[in-house]
Amino acid sequence: MKMLKYSFGLLATALIFLSSCRDFVEPNVPYSEFDNGAYLRTIARTSTTFNFFNLAGSKFALTLEAVDKEDGATVETVEIRVRHRRLIAGVGLKYTPANDVLVKTLQASDFKPNDQSRFLRTAFEITAAEAITAVGLTPAQIAGGDVFEFRLVLNDKFGRVFSTNNVTTNVAGAPFYASPFQYNVSVVCPSDLAGTYAFDALETFCGKTFSGSTVWTAVASVAGAYTVNDGTFGAWNACYPDTWGSGNVRINDACGTLTMTGTDKYGDSYSMKVLSSTPTVLTFEWVNTYGEFGTVAVKSNAGKPWPALK
Repeated sequence: MKMLKYSFGLLATALIFLSSCRDFVEPNVPYSEFDNGAYLRTIARTSTTFNFFNLAGSKFALTLEAVDKEDGATVETVEIRVRHRRLIAGVGLKYTPANDVLVKTLQASDFKPNDQSRFLRTAFEITAAEAITAVGLTPAQIAGGDVFEFRLVLNDKFGRVFSTNNVTTNVAGAPFYASPFQYNVSVVCPSDLAGTYAFDALETFCGKTFSGSTVWTAVASVAGAYTVNDGTFGAWNACYPDTWGSGNVRINDACGTLTMTGTDKYGDSYSMKVLSSTPTVLTFEWVNTYGEFGTVAVKSNAGKPWPALK
């Protein structure tokens, strides 16, 4: 009797298990009636910044792959739209124009077969000049730190539209899909001032003049920032003498405008004023809140002239 009950229990369990497996394998969901969308997978971000110092040679360029149920053949057009964005201190973001405008349209014929996947691909580029004109500005009105927001709008042959307003977070951000439909192109000011330079101290607070070397080390976490190994450029050693020690002073390059920040080991802060800048010599004054000051002429290194600085 006990064995019969045990066998019956096993049979019942097996029937329940088989029933659940059947429901899992053949769910009562009409998958064949589901709608199918389309998206633009980012294959290569060839160029996604504009160089403030070379706007004429800058461009926004991508390689895209059209993914849909027909391997990309449902794409009718892709609109590329743009607007300009600037962060104004104390005010907030300013957009020009308020809504993005059309700068270029890709046609279905622009998407071609490739030897790396079954989906159709296209590559395009938009020059900085084209983007600037499209938003109604001139190159003279562009500043370092500005951003151009490029938005893609995919129109398919069924009349459907896909863009930032209906893309899911997963499709936009996941590496497999890589289809954000929007790309922010920043106006950047490349800076490459790190190095060891010879200099002449033309004036110091104690009246002494001399020559020496200064080391500028790039700050990894801050673009365009360089720590200097001696914020007095040898003046302490020549005038007292004293050593720089644990001082932390930086020279900051913001699109060619140099500033000096930080303090020495006594807590006094530093600032600078550029007097002149040529490819071979950068001359500036430094001063600290203790009243010490100096004028130095820093020489460029061979093959690496100073950029236009102020």
